[in-house]
Amino acid sequence: MNKSNIDPNQLSGLLNVVSKKIGVSPEKLKSELEAGKFDSALSAMSKSDSEKFSQAVNNPKLVEKMMSTPQAKALYEKLTGKK
Repeated sequence: MNKSNIDPNQLSGLLNVVSKKIGVSPEKLKSELEAGKFDSALSAMSKSDSEKFSQAVNNPKLVEKMMSTPQAKALYEKLTGKK
């Protein structure tokens, strides 16, 4: 799964944070994401947010660009408490 430059520890931390927010175990969330399913994540979002998320998922280059921004990195650090 880790085809990008994301550190496995960062990915694990992010999965833990997101799983707590949506009430799904990190393992279930990871397996859904690896299978290309986003049922748990989408069910925890508003309709507007889930539509935006679906659009982003269908454009991996957009996601990669967004995740490499200083704002995304700062958000990750804030959510996980890591730098």
